[in-house]
Parts: sequence; structure tokens; C-alpha cells
Amino acid sequence: MKILFLISEVEDIVKTGGLADVGKALPIALSELGHEVAIILPYYKAAAESLNLSNATPQQIIYTNGRSYAFDIKSLNFNGITIYFVDFPEYFNNDQLYSEDAEISNAEKFTFFSLAALKTAEAVGFKPDILHTNDWHTSMACYFAKHSPLSYEYFAKTKSVLTIHNAAFQGTDNLNNIPSVEASAPGMYVEHNYLNMLKTGLLYADSICPVSVSYAQEISTPLGSHGIDDVIRQRINSVEGVLNGCDYEQWDPSTDEFIAAHYSVDDMSGKAACKKDLQKEFGLQVSARVPVLGMVCRTTLQKGFGYLMPIIEDILKHKVQIALVGTGQKDITQELHRIADAHPKQFVFIEDFKPDYAHKVEAGADFFLMPSEFEPCGLNQMYSLAYGTVPIVRGIGGLKDTITDVDEPNSTGFVFNEPSPEALLSVVRKALLLRLEDSKTFKAVIKRGMEKKFTWKQAAEKYVKVYEGK
Repeated sequence: MKILFLISEVEDIVKTGGLADVGKALPIALSELGHEVAIILPYYKAAAESLNLSNATPQQIIYTNGRSYAFDIKSLNFNGITIYFVDFPEYFNNDQLYSEDAEISNAEKFTFFSLAALKTAEAVGFKPDILHTNDWHTSMACYFAKHSPLSYEYFAKTKSVLTIHNAAFQGTDNLNNIPSVEASAPGMYVEHNYLNMLKTGLLYADSICPVSVSYAQEISTPLGSHGIDDVIRQRINSVEGVLNGCDYEQWDPSTDEFIAAHYSVDDMSGKAACKKDLQKEFGLQVSARVPVLGMVCRTTLQKGFGYLMPIIEDILKHKVQIALVGTGQKDITQELHRIADAHPKQFVFIEDFKPDYAHKVEAGADFFLMPSEFEPCGLNQMYSLAYGTVPIVRGIGGLKDTITDVDEPNSTGFVFNEPSPEALLSVVRKALLLRLEDSKTFKAVIKRGMEKKFTWKQAAEKYVKVYEGK
């Protein structure tokens, strides 16, 4: 099949978060299955400065809603896949990939990008069997492929897929701020003159793929949907959860260049050296006996800080250390710094993000905390399993689909369900007690986790079945 993959970021080109990991890994996995894949990205300032590409086609012009948009197309060979870039400096030649600039909104930028991406495919002669879009940034392409007079003929036989990585972000804005679409255009999801880009895409995508089976169920309910349950229930027969994969080339303790010593499920001796290195590097007391709880994430309520903050100091009453790395909400980071100052021997908070920190925490910690309020898929729990670092997670979304609680057969971690600080404290105490009192069971949990694999090949094969309508 010919697959046109639209996404707002790709690892090694531009990245702000986990979406970029998918933007790189999934197209490569699809290509390795024998499909012809092309990716289309905005030509951001960061990409333009690092790549300095020449034009791949003559300049393209889109005439819509009484305006004209002249843009260039660049191309790059990326791991055997062609990436085409939409070069429109007025929207994308700035320091931030996403901005809340009142003059040019994200909705204006990415509605245009969705339209320009379709024009790009036509300009380069890439007529896809599948149009695969991701989140609100590119969801309008599902609408344009069926509705825009600029594109619907070319895409008449193309099937569209919309992957939902996080439904909390939907791309909403007043239509007056989105000049690339006509306010009177039929069929868009508009309330009080506000366009909802994600919901519009969900109305027209042939298949809707949330990034885990449990998240697919959660977004069909008012409680777990961030307000898109009306559209999801309307399209429920087109919804199928597809779990993301893990890049085991990048996340492998037997080859990881960032960690102090290598180890594997067959020889765990190097993990002790990684723990010692983590404690030294982060300024914690070096001790093999004291368990380390690790956490690497955005410091936001989504990641469970509403449950964690009230009980951190209760956890610290135990013989335990916590190594936490992340950036995010100011009120949360300020309180984390206060707690770190009050407990310098037990708790360290690094308000930063660097890849080596994430790898050192995954390799050096005994447990990894992911008490998320919601988690569409999650990747760190997969990394933790691979590194023999036992996950402690809330049983929602992809966390529920990837981690089996210690009280269940074939357990790989610790799971709590109730959204409360008390439930989190209870499961942490349960994890600490098992490590202390039942090392045989604890080691078995570690071994099963390290042997578990969630590959991008598996994800790609599932998507191919979705593409084929199976």
C-alpha cells in the first residue's frame, strides 16, 4: 500500500514529546513491512536551519476563501522514507513548534498545514491508498480529503485513519481566526462559531485509532473522553485501539550508551552499578539496600501529581529515595523544590529534561512511578519493564493494557485504580514491602517484565489490518 503519514513532529527532525517517537518509529515499521510510506511535516525553523533543503517542486499556490497561499515543498530521504516539508515561513519560521500567539493561532497554522499537505501529495505525485493522520494537528486532512474542492478528487479512493494520541488537546479556535477555511463550509464540527479540529477529523476519518484498547473504551464515556464522547459514540463502529510500540534499539540496557553499566535479563549484575551511578549523580546517599523510586515526566496533573503531591512526604517516612525529573506547572515544581530542600538525603527533583537523565533513572531506579490521571498509551512503563525497573501505575489507558498487577497471574508491576492519594500511598507501601520481604517473587516480576515486548512491528501489523478493513 501507499501510505501518506501526516504528523506534526518526527524524532531526529523536530521533537517536543512522545508524538515525535511515533512519527519516526511507525512509518519505519510500516516501510519494513513492505509498504511505501511518505511523511509530510511543516518546515519549522529548527528543521530549516539544521537541514537547509532545496525545493523539490515548483512553488505551489492554494487559493481558498478569497486568499492565496504560496508555499514551497522540500524533501528529505529519512531512513529510506521520503519526508516532504511544507515551507510556509509566515506560519512555521519561528522558534516554537506550537504557540498561543494571538496573531497566528495553532488552529490557523495547522488547518492550513492539513490542506497544504494534501496539495503537496498531489504536487509530488504521491496518490495514497491510506491517509494516516495524527491528533488535532493533522485531523482536518480527513475532512479536506472528502470535502475540499482542492483535493477530494485526487483522494477519492483514499481511506483515512486518525490516530488519537491525546484527546485532551483538540485544536479549537474561532473560525474568524482560521482564514484557510470558509465559515460557511458544510460538515465541520463548529459550536458558537468555534471550530473543533479533532472532532471534525473524527467525523470524517474512515478509521479512528486511539493508542490503546482501554483508552478507546475510556474516550467513549463522558468521564474519560475530554468531551469527545458524543462523536466517538456516533462513530463507535469505526473505533479500534492500537497500542503504540517501544523502540528497543534506543531503550535496551544491554547497549544503552547513557548508563554506567550494561545488563540484561540473563545477567542483572550491571543494574547495581547503574543504581550507584544514579545515586551519586543525583546527590543521593549511595546505598544498594535503600529502594529508589524514579519518575520522569511532565509535572502536570495529567501525570498524577494531584495524587502524588499530598503523600510524597508520607512516602519519605520510609527508608526510600525518590529521583524525579521533569518540567511543567510552576505551582507543582515550586512545591517539589520545597520538598527536595526539606529532605535532601532522600528526595531529588531536577527541573530539566535531558535524554541521559531519563535513561539513568530508568536503569538505576528500583521502581518507576506513573500514577497518571489519564494516559492514552504511555511509553515509560514499557521502558521500565525493559530495564528491570518495576512500574507502579494507575490502571487506566495504556498503563492498564501493558502492566499486570502483582496479585494477578504473570504479573509485571503494581497497579492501583482508585484516583486518590491514599490509593497511591497504599500501592507504594505494598511494592516496598514485597521487595523487602519476598525477593523471590519480586525478582520473578522483574524477569517477566524484561521478557515482555511491545514492538513497533506489532503496532504496524495491527495498523495494516485496520487499513485493510479487517
